[in-house]
Amino acid sequence: MNEALVDSLKWPENGLLPVITQCSETGQILMQAYMNKEALIATLSEKRGVYFSRSRQALWRKGETSGHTQELVSLHTDCDKDSLLMKVTQTGAACHTGYEHCFFYAAEQGDWVDTRKEVNA
Repeated sequence: MNEALVDSLKWPENGLLPVITQCSETGQILMQAYMNKEALIATLSEKRGVYFSRSRQALWRKGETSGHTQELVSLHTDCDKDSLLMKVTQTGAACHTGYEHCFFYAAEQGDWVDTRKEVNA
């Protein structure tokens, strides 16, 4: 069943779809990453965030080493079926730098202002 769902998406030549991950409780955008078909199938079957690492050229399960996991709540695609929005229950930090989310630089008065908040896991 998941394979037909996955195959119905518009996969680009590189085989990677962008995915925005959002906190299901607060609506906070946590991170942006990529999934290939294998990662998406794993995400759906395991009910957790599984992504494709472009730098390592391999799957990575969010929280594998950090313990900061993402439980899948819902998965959506856009109108073109070429990008994904995943809503999760986040445990611990979402950003690999140890912060609550990855979007912590705000454009203010011509500069990027750091708005980070550290997460105590």
